[in-house]
Order: sequence, then structure tokens, then C-alpha cells
Amino acid sequence: MGSLKGLAMLAACALLAGAGAEALAAQPWGPGYFPDVPLVTQDGRTVHLYQDLLKGKRVAINMIFTSCPDSCPLSTANLARVRSQLGDQAANIHFYSITVDPEHDTPEVLKAYAEKFHAGPDWLFLTGKADDIRLAQQKLGLWSSTDAEDPDHHLTSLMVGNEPAGQWMRQSTLDNPRFLAAKLSTFLLGWQNQRGVASQSYSAAPPIADTDAGRLLFRRTCAACHTIGQGAALAPDLQGVTTRRDKDWLRRFIKAPDQMLEQKDPLALELFARYNQVRMPNLRLGDDDVEALIHYLEIQGATAQGQADSRPPLPPANGHAKGSQQLQ
Repeated sequence: MGSLKGLAMLAACALLAGAGAEALAAQPWGPGYFPDVPLVTQDGRTVHLYQDLLKGKRVAINMIFTSCPDSCPLSTANLARVRSQLGDQAANIHFYSITVDPEHDTPEVLKAYAEKFHAGPDWLFLTGKADDIRLAQQKLGLWSSTDAEDPDHHLTSLMVGNEPAGQWMRQSTLDNPRFLAAKLSTFLLGWQNQRGVASQSYSAAPPIADTDAGRLLFRRTCAACHTIGQGAALAPDLQGVTTRRDKDWLRRFIKAPDQMLEQKDPLALELFARYNQVRMPNLRLGDDDVEALIHYLEIQGATAQGQADSRPPLPPANGHAKGSQQLQ
């Protein structure tokens, strides 16, 4: 009787184990869903989408291409700020940026691009065969019908996933970095692991001040790369820029920096070379937006309030301080 009971228990365990395996296999976003296509990192290492990049990991994934004139530089700079906001927690979240232009974006090109934004070796920039990338993009929910015709209009989305739990959500790569860091921390690591990332009570939050158009525009479109009063980072510190630069030149540069480079404007070329050849994106701002930004920068230049909009500068690519290289 004892042996029969033992066999019955083993059979029951086997059935339960089988059911668990079937449940795992049936999970909508598991190994049966994601293709295990090969991709190549910025260091030339071949990895596979599911086995190496997704399985058992918490991830944040977006699509880029290095010749993108607007959204990709902003997205990459903003995600660099998100990682900075996460602090030590960033080590628990795997960041991947996959190119939609593999013909141009070789591992060498991606490596240079990553270095411009101080991405670090643990943030993977990936390329591969066009068909494999497209399949990965579709399965990751980062595909837009315009991608095949015009990569400039690919989604500025960040797919955030906890693969072991089968939980996924989509955010914008251009969200406020403090908000985005808090969302990633909560969704991927749990409330108990936030350790200060936007975790203060709402009752302790300072009152919202000065919500004018220029301030909001700066925070949404400029703060990923520029500081005010805290030193140069990816781009020049803008404290007092309206007194150092001709207003008409500022208007033209804010509105169409890509055209200024194409026209070989001397100052635009100088800034491009000085700041590691990171292109200022064309934000397609209207005249009213440009004036609002300039007015806001004027106010910040006349007061010390600009420091509230700034962040600690990123380390310069050459390892030396850039304080002497700010716009003079």
C-alpha cells in the first residue's frame, strides 16, 4: 500500500509539473511568441532576441536609427537621463535600442552613437538583418505601418517588459525622465525597490510654479541635452545664452539647426564639433514656440531659477571637464 501511495504521489507531481510546463508554454508572451532571431551588439557580439535578451529579464526596448534628425537623439538622451534617475536600479533593467536602418547602422556606427550619449557598455545598441529586425519589431509591439516607407516616422515608444511575469507595457521615450524612471521602477522592480525614485508622498511635493509655455517647452524638448546653470552636458549650458548670442541667430538655430549645419554656418559647425558631433534635432517648432523658449531663457539668464530645470551634467566623452567650452 505504501508503494502504491508513493506511485500515486509521483504521478500527481508529474501531472502538476506537466500542467505548469504547459501553462508556461501557453503564456501569450513567452518563448512561443518571441522569435529567437540573431542580432549583433555595438561590440560585434551576436545575441538572440529571446534566449539572450528577453528570457528571465526585465527590459526596456526602443527603436532608433543613427542618422535620425529629430526624435532618436531626443529619445536616446532622455533614456540616458532615465538611467541616471534610476541610479543603482538601472543595473536590474536591461536597456536595448534596435536600429531600423541596419544597412547604415553597423556595429561600429552604433558604438560611436552610444558613446556620444554616454550610454555605457550595459546598454545594448543592436543591428542585424532587416527581416529579422522587422520581425522582432512587430513582435515587440514597436512596429508602425509607416516604418517600411519612412523610418523617420517610426514610433517613439519604449516597450517595457518583465518577461518572467509575462507583463508588458508601452511608454513614450520622450516622457518626463523622472516620471519614466518611476514607472519603470514600479512596474519592473516593485514599489519596495524604488529607493527614492520619485517615491516621495504627493503631499510632500513642492507646488507647481511657473507653468508658462517656454518652461514647459524647455522641459519637454530641451532638458534631455541642455542644462541651465549647471555646466555643459551633451550640449551647451544655456545660462545667459540670450546675452551671448544674437537673437536672430538664436531664432534660426532653434527653429532649424539642421539647415544651419547644411548651410555651414560657422558657429553651428563649431558647436557640432565641440559637442562630440551630437546633432541638435529639428523640433519643428513654430515661431510662437521659438519666441516662448527665448523669453524663458532670457528670464533664466537674469535669475538663479534656471537651476531648478537643470540636472547634473553627464561626464564629457573625452573625460575632461567642459566648463571652459561653454558658449562664450
